[in-house]
Formats: sequence, structure tokens, C-alpha cells
Amino acid sequence: MNRHPARFLALIAMALAALSVHVRAVAAGPLADDEVDRVREVIVAQLSALALDDADKAFETATPEVRAAIGSSNRFLAMVRGAYPMVYRPASVSFHKPEEEDGSVLQLVEIRDGNDKSWLALFALERQPDTTWRISGCVVAENHWQSI
Repeated sequence: MNRHPARFLALIAMALAALSVHVRAVAAGPLADDEVDRVREVIVAQLSALALDDADKAFETATPEVRAAIGSSNRFLAMVRGAYPMVYRPASVSFHKPEEEDGSVLQLVEIRDGNDKSWLALFALERQPDTTWRISGCVVAENHWQSI
């Protein structure tokens, strides 16, 4: 397997910039257990909706800004299906511990696709005024550090 740690770190750095995550001198902190569950529930709800091709329910898990930028649930489903096939139809998922900073959360999820290839998906979530969490972005990179 070809391992490129510097390339992977560069991808993560670009991903964070693309997700408009603000890097501060203050380190991100862990979430309370009930909030961890709520964050994971939103991602699981999106993955479950995608598995059923339920474009409307999958689209509902995104922030209002993402929904406005994409325009429609059908466009959202088509975008995920085309650009993120491993997210669209994962064979398995494994959640890491999320980190919170200033009302935003980064949730790393290991995904195994139907071809047994391992991926790392970094989901960014934002707390909404009604205190629910919504997904504001996702970047995916091949997992070069998977167990062999």
C-alpha cells in the first residue's frame, strides 16, 4: 500500500479550510455524552436516508446554508451519489470521538465501502438556534492508516 502521510495531512488542512473551520489558539474540547449521541444521530439519519434514496430526509440533515447553496433535495442526492459513493452506500461505519469548538463540531467517521476499501470522512456540524445539530460539510479521503 502506498502511504503518503504528508499528502493526507495536506488534504485534512484543505478540508478544514473548505469547511470554514476557524483555527484558534484555544484547543477544541470534547462534547458531553448526550451531545455526542445527538451529533452521531444526525449523521446516522443522513446515512440511513441515503441508503433508502430518501432525498428529502437526507437533505433535512444539512444546515440551511448548505440547503440554500445546493438548491434541492434531488440535487443533494445526486451530488452525494456522484461525488461521495462511499458515503452514499457504506458497508460499515465507525465513529471517533467528536470535538467541539464555538458551537461547531468535527466528527471523524471511518467508512468501509462495498469493495472493502477504507475511507476517513470528516463531517462538520453546526448547532442550530433550536439546539439541533445539522451537517455543514463533509470531506472524504482514503484511509492509508487502516489496519492490515
